[in-house]
Amino acid sequence: MGCHVRAGETHVRSVLYRCTMSCFHHLCFPYSGVTRPPAFSMDGDYIIGGVFSIHYYMHTVKHNYTSLPEPLSLDSRELRFSRAMVFAIEEINNSTELLPGIKLGYQIHDSCASVPVAVHVAFQLANGLDQVFNTSEKCSQSGMAMAIIGESGSTPSISMSRVISSFAIPQVSHFATCECLSDKLQYPNFFRTIPSDQFQADALAKMVKHFGWTWIGAVRSDSDYGNNGMASFLDAARKEGICVEYSESFYRTNPRSKIQRVADVIRRSTAVVVVAFVASGDLRILLEELSLKPSPPRQWIGSESWVTDPDMLRFSFCAGAIGFGIQQSVIPVAASPMLTEFWEDTFNCKLGKSEKVSLTYHHISDTVLFLQFIFSFFWLSQLSFYNFIQNGYHVSFDVNGDPVAIYELVNWQRSQSGSIELVTVGHYNASLPVGKEFHINKDLTWVEGGTQVPVSMCTDSCPPGTRKVLQKGKPICCYDCIPCPEGEISNATDSSDCLPCPREFWPNSERNTCFPKPVEFLSFNEVLGIVLAAFSVGGACLAITIAAVFLRHRKTPIVRANNSELSFLLLFSLTLCFLCSLAFIGVPSEWSCMLRHTAFGITFVLCISCVLGKTIVVLMAFRATLPGSNVMKWFGPPQQRMTVVFFTFIQVLICTIWLILSPPFPMKNLNIYKERVILECALGSAIGFWAVLGYIGLLAIFCFVLAVLARKLPDNFNEAKLITFSMLIFCAVWITFIPAYVSSPGKFTVAVEIFAILASSFGLILCIFAPKCFIILLPFLSGHASTWSTALTAY
Repeated sequence: MGCHVRAGETHVRSVLYRCTMSCFHHLCFPYSGVTRPPAFSMDGDYIIGGVFSIHYYMHTVKHNYTSLPEPLSLDSRELRFSRAMVFAIEEINNSTELLPGIKLGYQIHDSCASVPVAVHVAFQLANGLDQVFNTSEKCSQSGMAMAIIGESGSTPSISMSRVISSFAIPQVSHFATCECLSDKLQYPNFFRTIPSDQFQADALAKMVKHFGWTWIGAVRSDSDYGNNGMASFLDAARKEGICVEYSESFYRTNPRSKIQRVADVIRRSTAVVVVAFVASGDLRILLEELSLKPSPPRQWIGSESWVTDPDMLRFSFCAGAIGFGIQQSVIPVAASPMLTEFWEDTFNCKLGKSEKVSLTYHHISDTVLFLQFIFSFFWLSQLSFYNFIQNGYHVSFDVNGDPVAIYELVNWQRSQSGSIELVTVGHYNASLPVGKEFHINKDLTWVEGGTQVPVSMCTDSCPPGTRKVLQKGKPICCYDCIPCPEGEISNATDSSDCLPCPREFWPNSERNTCFPKPVEFLSFNEVLGIVLAAFSVGGACLAITIAAVFLRHRKTPIVRANNSELSFLLLFSLTLCFLCSLAFIGVPSEWSCMLRHTAFGITFVLCISCVLGKTIVVLMAFRATLPGSNVMKWFGPPQQRMTVVFFTFIQVLICTIWLILSPPFPMKNLNIYKERVILECALGSAIGFWAVLGYIGLLAIFCFVLAVLARKLPDNFNEAKLITFSMLIFCAVWITFIPAYVSSPGKFTVAVEIFAILASSFGLILCIFAPKCFIILLPFLSGHASTWSTALTAY
């Protein structure tokens, strides 16, 4: 036969020519004006059209039209789709319930995965095949298809829908998943029995997130199916916090250099997971290129177009691939010339003329494809209202002509024989609540046969105790793990922020948990507290012992000469000074805070008042020895008592005002140390505290000045020298106390105050009473009683 195709025709005509020559036993015809015979057909009262990509072409090749083009490859899955349509129509015709008295016919055409051929078939089905004018009343029997099943691809389906929408012919696709086809304004007559890519894209993104993959690669077909599907997936992935290292597109007719470039990108990438929104015919080209030079192990995530295609299982390096597919069914398949071609293509053998192929049962990759033919012949307006259950499968359409998104989760697993099998390992139901869509009921096999979920992240997960800091100029999944700042924690993996612990809590060493801060105070159980308490009790016992000695020897001249009344009062006040330091040790309470400062202030004023009284007595006694002096009558015992009471009352008044207006109180100091709590007594009023200390200091200075004035008295009045020395120690201690008190942190502030109390108290008792006790007790210690009288005479 001659061909009426001119040399130099466009690429479209070249593709059409090649498809026609290979598909229909080299039957050649021009691009227009010639009726194409269907691959399968059967007469009936109503004709259902079918369009499937039973053959496909690989590359664009320019021909000189002097030789036949290379044969096209047979797509076994598309062949099964077409046979499913035949089986469904035969089931309807054989049923006494579905369409009694009506016989459905069909015309199934091969589009060769070509948009121009698919459009040509659409025109042919819309115009009818009758060569004569039909005069019957049944216009539906004129040959025009009442409904069209197909196409498998989104791009051919879009082109077909634009052609047949003007004729209001329903189009039901079993495999076209582009979300764009849900737009009823552009495609009012389009329905499908497979969920939109929007559902699949969301499901793929959730699956990637479910397995913890945040760093992926993406490849797609450069078609409506791939571009729209990948756009939906990338948008859903972004919402799930997934980053894409690369996103490449290609088409099976691209030059090999383009395919090689995409393959090299996959090989060089760091992402272990590759999401492929690719038509099976396109991915076949890419995988063949990858098989020439193996890439590092990659975990493939597939769309339903290729991941459920049995023909793709021959690429063993993709073992472990997972993806979504439509639920399966099993149907019987009768013999046909196409099955003969399938047999010869698969087993590379030639059958005799009398031999036929008849398969009893065969798997079809989606049950919905079988069900769609039951209702595809009804008028367009009725399709959106169909809602029924057939063979245990629910069939319905939403307002956009899309079914409910229910997928099988499939996994490429290697069998014991070494071949790759498609295994259903779970389900995904988009109608279930968020977080419950996935149901995995079998173990999955991962890349290279692994049983552990592969890791695909730009950066390893940041452990608790650290936070993510984005790397400059890189996606959000590429980051550095920085330890949380002091006082902050992160208790989750890949935390973007660290949270501060509550004020009374502090992080552990790993900075992933907040623990209550250890409480610190000067305790009786620690060494410092025990030592200070021991000195405090020891000082009190020393004062009591000296008082006992003085009481035992109260009639001796040395005791009588030292104003025994003031001496005993001084020893009593020193005992209280030693004991009041115990109030500073232990857990601060409301009462202990008020007691420790007021007791300290009052007892020290009482002590200094006694020393001041003794100093005045010494001065007055020296003045009384002068001729004509009667000064002692003005400072006798009553005056001495009144002096002590007066000076002490002033301090009592200061403390009372302090306690009434703003008393000390216990508090938790959280500012000195970040990692622990200091229990201490707040001053309440700092003015009250410094007024108490200032008054003590004023009395001490006054006493020191008087003692200095009396230092040159005769030796018999050397007590003035001892008082001078004791006041010098007292003033030195409290002058150094002020900066030490202010600068000491925490419990050491209390320790400094106790040390100042004990040091000044020991200074007074040792300087004033130690020499006298030595003189009193020396004879008994040495065993020479005569020494005692000598010592007394010397004093």
